[in-house]
Amino acid sequence: MNSLELISLYENVATITSNMLEAARSGNWELLEQLENDCSSRVQTIRESEIPFDLPAEMRDKKVRIIKKILADDKEIRDITEPWMTELSDLMKSSSTNRKLSNAYGAGNTA
Repeated sequence: MNSLELISLYENVATITSNMLEAARSGNWELLEQLENDCSSRVQTIRESEIPFDLPAEMRDKKVRIIKKILADDKEIRDITEPWMTELSDLMKSSSTNRKLSNAYGAGNTA
């Protein structure tokens, strides 16, 4: 893989993470999941294909800028999704607790 192909892959991941951020902002969790799967696939391609070599300074700087953008988008996505995930987890725990109480004390049973 040459340096232009490598930068192109990183730019592609940056575009996907930007789209993921927009999906998270709008609460479109299905699209976010699809984009996350696509992003994971692209990152895996980078991991498998990237051969360590010295990039020209301009390319290295561009790669760093792209990675910083990806990380910033990722942080903002987590800032949006983590409270939602916590709320979902709490709801699931509450549902599980209600089910356990119902099973233990027999919902509708009269003593």
